Amino acid sequence: MKKLAILISNTGTGTNLQAIIDGIEEKKINAKICAVISDTPDALGLNRAKKHNIVTIISPKKENLLENLQKVNSDYVCLCGWKQFITDEVIDAYPNKILNLHPGLIPDEMTGVVKNPDGTDGMWNKGKLTDIAIKNVIDNNNTYAGSSIHFLTHEFDFGPVLGRCFEKVEVNDTISSLYKRLKVLENKLYQDVLEDLCK
Repeated sequence: MKKLAILISNTGTGTNLQAIIDGIEEKKINAKICAVISDTPDALGLNRAKKHNIVTIISPKKENLLENLQKVNSDYVCLCGWKQFITDEVIDAYPNKILNLHPGLIPDEMTGVVKNPDGTDGMWNKGKLTDIAIKNVIDNNNTYAGSSIHFLTHEFDFGPVLGRCFEKVEVNDTISSLYKRLKVLENKLYQDVLEDLCK
């Protein structure tokens, strides 16, 4: 059984964390969450963790993250809305062990492009946070929004891709309406990726 450390912030409501918890409780993911680490005490995901009797750690300074991760001895680190910069020392300590959810379609090669289900070019959205990434899709009249889960590397918003999801853009979609649908797919994607990793 693999051990997971989940990193959260106060940027969301903790739905990715909840999806992982649900996947574990439903025996879909062969893992246990050894700790939920937040950079702030007001992250809503902390309430979800406490409800399921999961250890929580507050780690406000990025310089202390490695020490806290080493304390819990996790096999994988899952970024679930973590907003702080991950230092090089953390990446070096966990090569191909830190999972990041990116609001775009990361290609397998730096010069590559991911194709949408209809054959059009997908949007990488490199360097863009969620709302800006979704707005970029709408502003550029792209046919699909998408997200990728990848291993974190020293290359910004790029690394080995573990899975992708796509959501068709509908007429009159807003950032909110499009992301609401994509978020459901992201939650399932996190479960599916961890199911494969933790076999």
